[in-house]
Amino acid sequence: QVQLVESGGGLVQAGDSLRLSCAASGQTFSMNAMGWFRQAPGKEREFVAAITWSGGNTFYAGSVKGRFTISRDNAKNTVYLLTDSLKPEDTAVYYCATRTYVSGIYSSAAKYNYWGQGTQVTVSS
Repeated sequence: QVQLVESGGGLVQAGDSLRLSCAASGQTFSMNAMGWFRQAPGKEREFVAAITWSGGNTFYAGSVKGRFTISRDNAKNTVYLLTDSLKPEDTAVYYCATRTYVSGIYSSAAKYNYWGQGTQVTVSS
């Protein structure tokens, strides 16, 4: 079992930044691929960013590339999502997810086997 707890969300203005954190427990964190997804009201959950178990490779959705940065600190069992230049369309609940005992980059939600409860990000114009 893996437990994931997101934090760092909030209400900000367009152009602001937030750093989301996802703390993992229950399994060797460094052996897991990690990803961030988001879901806006009335929309399906969508991929945001992913990172390999070593942190050496990352991948982003086109809508956030150049504005968001995913990173991880395996010593702290934590993955981060730095969100810069936020836009109102970034408003959503942000979820972190893990696929255990694999490396690689996964953009499909179906590939992940554990999820956090989400953290709300609201961007006002």
